[in-house]
Amino acid sequence: MALRCFRHLALIFLLACSGLATAAAPGAQAEVRQAWQLLDYIGVDYAGAVQGGKVISDGEYAEMREFSATTRSRIAALPENAQRANLLAQAEALIALVERKAGAGEVADRAHALAGALLAAYGVAAAPLKTPDLAVGKRLYARDCAACHGAAGRADGPHAAALDPPPIAFTDAVRAAQRSPLALYEAISQGVAGTAMPGFPQLSEDERWALAFYVGGLAMGDAQRAQGERLWNATPSLHATLPTLEALSHASPAQLAQQMDMQQAQAILAYLRASPQALADAASATTPASLDLARSKLRDTLAAYANHDRRQAAALALSTYLDGVEPVEPGITARDPELLRAIESAMAKLRSDIGNGVPLAQVESDADQALALFERADAALQGGSGSWMAAFVGSLTILLREGLEALLIVVGIIAFLRKAERREALKWVHAGWVGALAAGGLTWAAATWLIDISGANRELTEGLSSLFAAVVLLSVGIWMHQKSLAGRWQQYLNARLSAALGRGSMVFLFVLSFVAVYREVFETILFYAAMWNPRDAGAIVAGLAVGAAGLALVTFALLRLGMRLPIGKFFAISSALIAVLAVVLVGKGVAALQEAGWIGLGMVQAPRIDLLGVYPSWQTLLAQLVVAAVAALGFWINLRGGRAVARRV
Repeated sequence: MALRCFRHLALIFLLACSGLATAAAPGAQAEVRQAWQLLDYIGVDYAGAVQGGKVISDGEYAEMREFSATTRSRIAALPENAQRANLLAQAEALIALVERKAGAGEVADRAHALAGALLAAYGVAAAPLKTPDLAVGKRLYARDCAACHGAAGRADGPHAAALDPPPIAFTDAVRAAQRSPLALYEAISQGVAGTAMPGFPQLSEDERWALAFYVGGLAMGDAQRAQGERLWNATPSLHATLPTLEALSHASPAQLAQQMDMQQAQAILAYLRASPQALADAASATTPASLDLARSKLRDTLAAYANHDRRQAAALALSTYLDGVEPVEPGITARDPELLRAIESAMAKLRSDIGNGVPLAQVESDADQALALFERADAALQGGSGSWMAAFVGSLTILLREGLEALLIVVGIIAFLRKAERREALKWVHAGWVGALAAGGLTWAAATWLIDISGANRELTEGLSSLFAAVVLLSVGIWMHQKSLAGRWQQYLNARLSAALGRGSMVFLFVLSFVAVYREVFETILFYAAMWNPRDAGAIVAGLAVGAAGLALVTFALLRLGMRLPIGKFFAISSALIAVLAVVLVGKGVAALQEAGWIGLGMVQAPRIDLLGVYPSWQTLLAQLVVAAVAALGFWINLRGGRAVARRV
């Protein structure tokens, strides 16, 4: 009966997590993207309507006036947002520029600035999740685009003559100078109103990005790409102009030319659009690139908070840590674990203060503290980059830290089954942890070649898995404590265990061992993937081997100890250990969901003890207090029942 209740509880929890994890995207996203597309169209095509303050095409100019007015209307219809008034003011300014026939450069700058602010204000993603595959883009172009736009992008495909208006020539250098891969991605996704260009929503997001990057390079030649490669490799300072895939997705030659001459801008974009992997290579070659991203996002956080947009500031503060700091977390841990804890605490305080709406000066002070810690982290990472011992200790620490909790849970299940002489059930437990290791291997492959697993997704997986394991362990701990007091163990085992461990319970044991191990394997693999580099490969592998040996020794010792204990004492000790593990896991689970942005963060004056899942926020401490109280109440009820049974006997 007890195990059946546990299974029902686990099922309810998993269903709840599934419902939360598939929450729909904001409904305004499509409207934001359409407004962005109109703004991009204005920025690119205005030069064909007005030159030197005079209208050169009445039809094009009428379209520019219509699109600028429509953009303002669309922004006004979007959901309330702290930035909406500012966006509307920018839209009014754009309308005024179009009405007075301002220069094309001024209108393009205003349109692109408003487009970027619009995406930022409503948190609309505007970058590929993984590096675009240009081979896929080339294949899709030949299949879906060449018939109209031509095999080389010259608008001379077999269907082109029948189209009115004619298709765009992607080789047009003037237009190409104004187009970013993001603009092409939006056109591919939604089509272009008033033309024969359809949208391609049937393509996956990755395919649309690959096609956008391929099309964005059709106006650029091999000579430009070769020049861009030489510039990019010979001038590391240029990397700061395009530090991320998102920055590259937003960049057009005209915009980049504001930071360098046009010839250089065209050459660098020609190279990077054809070889976007070069961005990832540059980022992995130098640690400060990731912390530069953290600094950039932190500055954006301050700007959003100064503009009274707390929601956007909170999202950016979360991204600062997840996207800017977490990629180098293993390296910092290996060199200075106290520094990492200081960074985590500083970022947590920043998020808490933003959530509480403190004065701007306090948020700026929090940001200054975080920036100082980033500088220390840079120095530590650079100064310790050649340390064999740092890589070894980091690798060893990661495996021992992440593996011990899963080990305690699985070994506890195995010891219980062996003690109860139910060895036929062991295969379900072994299948669970072996399956978790296999799933971890698939996760590693996916994180390496298929998808970019973000920090938020990692924390989400760890948090939900921790809470699931905590709920199950709490239930099992109370049940085991009850049996440790009931007496007459052999009679209980002979009469009840066969029914209690039926097929459904075997599946439950499989799920519990799988979840307990996979939550740790998931994080361990991503840590090693972030930590790995060929220079320190020997040290990392050595740390992994020593850690695995250490876990094996702990397993052997725990199993031998469990078999030597009397069964009543074994259950009593196991129930206490399991209850403690439940308290630890619920603290870690809530903390992970806080880092993923699912749960608020309220800081309190309390110690931080990572090993015990104790963190200085009232949400984590309250969750642990509730679990500890439930465990204590369950044990007290068991003790009363045990005394009543003893009196009857």
